This record gives sequence, structure tokens and C-alpha cells, in this order.
Amino acid sequence: MQTIKLSHFTIGQGRRLFLIAGPCVIEAEKLMVETARQIKKIAADLSIPLIFKSSYDKANRSSGRSFRGPGLVKGLKILRKIKEEFELPVLSDIHTVQEADAAAEVLDIIQIPAFLCRQTDLLVAAAKTGCIVNVKKGQFMAPWEMGNAVEKIESAGCRKILLTDRGVSFGYNNLVSDMRAIPIMQRFGYPVVFDATHSVQLPGAAGKSSSGQREFVPTLARAAVAAGCDGLFMEVHPDPDHAPSDGPNMVPLKELPALLRQVKRIHEAARDAVQSHD
Repeated sequence: MQTIKLSHFTIGQGRRLFLIAGPCVIEAEKLMVETARQIKKIAADLSIPLIFKSSYDKANRSSGRSFRGPGLVKGLKILRKIKEEFELPVLSDIHTVQEADAAAEVLDIIQIPAFLCRQTDLLVAAAKTGCIVNVKKGQFMAPWEMGNAVEKIESAGCRKILLTDRGVSFGYNNLVSDMRAIPIMQRFGYPVVFDATHSVQLPGAAGKSSSGQREFVPTLARAAVAAGCDGLFMEVHPDPDHAPSDGPNMVPLKELPALLRQVKRIHEAARDAVQSHD
């Protein structure tokens, strides 16, 4: 498997489980900074490498009246502050080719949203920035189809790729997670992340917004780590019930330490089991 180096750690090849975490969308700067501070401390106490995530623009909201975030310029300014103040790598998503170069000036990882994972020009533009590219698997795609996304990114000269699973559509307003997707996508030679919070989303179930079942985040996170994922993606918020985006599926910040302790123990046991079998 390809290893990918970040500022203070390396991803891939059975190394430590890493975490991508932060609020769904960038809100007030003070809230973002304080949330980043607390998540960093929680992760550091458990020796779990952290990448801070928050979106400067949620362009694919259910309703045109939904909160989208502060936009590219202001959002990147806040992410830069978090990156520099806490010495954390940062991740956010882009939605257009035109955003790629500006985003790359700040971001360590450019994320391609699940709905856009087949957009060739967007994948190539992200690849050409030199950043790590994290591609969310579309809810409408089988895991083996992600090989096409990998080939598009590689065609632009990029070998710093993450693939993220976030469930697959199953009927109306529902997602299910097939843990076979993790080893299947790992066959492409790159680390695979499991998005434990969007996987419990109920897309569009609230009519003008998505709903979710955050009580199942620990169940899916534990299962994905046991199945061998390289990292976990979890959106985390101090008060998800009052968050402007994806509140029903975000993890309350106060619950994060206990969940991370669980998944870390599972990761260590699974890794030891694989090594003893080999």
C-alpha cells in the first residue's frame, strides 16, 4: 500500500489509526478554534494522529435556503488560523475546478464530495495541486468502481490518494454500510477511510434537510476499524442539536474520548491478529 506523509505522521501500511474530525461546516471562528483545540487534545491524549476537517461551503444542501458556510475566502482564512495555531493538517472539500488552486494554498488534503466523485475535471484539478486528494465514494457506486477515480487522479501525476467509504443508498432516505468495501478499495493500493458519521445520515429524510441516527456511529466505527480501515472520518460538534448542518449525525464532542478509546483498542487488536496470522 502507498504510504502518505503528512507533517507529523505517515498514513498507510498498518500504521496507527488516524482521525479526520471537525464540525461539518465552518461556523463562527471562535467556535471553530475552540473545537479544534479540544479535538487536538483528545486525540493527542490517545496518540491518535489528527487531521482537522470543516467545509467552507456546503454546496450540495437539500434546500437552497440551508446554511452553506462562510465561503472560500473567509473559510480558508479560518482553516489557515487553525492549521498554524495548532500545527494540524487541514482538510476541506472543493466543488468546482476554479476552487482548486486557492484551496491548495491552505489545505493539506483536498476532498472530493461523494456526489462529485465521478467528475473528471474536478478530480484532475485536485490532483494537479500537489495536495493529498481524498475522494468520497458516491452513495450510488459500488466500491470496485472507485478504481476509475483512482486512475483519473493518477493520470494527473498524483499518488497521494485517500478513498473514503460513506455507505450506499438503500431505498429512499437510507444508507447501509458494507464493510467489504474497505478491503475492496484497499486493493487499489491506497489507504481507505471510513466516514462513520455520514454513513448514519438519512439523506433528505427531513424534507428540506437530511436527518440522521448518530446513536449508530459507534457501532459502525467499531465495525470499520475491525474490518481494517486505515482511518476514521467523524464530524464532531460541541452542540450538534443546534448545528446548522448535519447535526443529527454528528458526534457530540463530549462523547469523542470514549469512542476513540474503543476504536483504538479494536485497531490494535485487529492489527496484532493480522500480524500473528502472517
